[in-house]
Amino acid sequence: MQTIRQALEKLQRSTFRAGFHLTEKDKAYVREHRIDTVERHAEDFVRTRLAPAVIPNDGKQTPMRGHPVFIAQHACACCCRNCLNKWYRVPKGIALDAEMQHRIVALLMAWIKREMQEG
Repeated sequence: MQTIRQALEKLQRSTFRAGFHLTEKDKAYVREHRIDTVERHAEDFVRTRLAPAVIPNDGKQTPMRGHPVFIAQHACACCCRNCLNKWYRVPKGIALDAEMQHRIVALLMAWIKREMQEG
């Protein structure tokens, strides 16, 4: 099982994943709403859009913009069950338990916090 640091390092070696960054508008959103609110949004998005065993629009459920968490999901390969399976060997077709959801949210928030410190 890899650590968050290891996962972030691995993601940085992917040209596609490393190309995602928070815009100034995204950073302003995080500052305005505070990091704990953004984390609650991440928990909700993961629980409703990623955790169910069957997702009818899997692969299309996470927009490419519109919320800092959406950007983080793409940057961290936590945007759909296909990416979770490819990057983290999370089986498709089973619901994600609370522990797995927590680990995903922790990774997303680590990425967002790192982005907030840069630039």
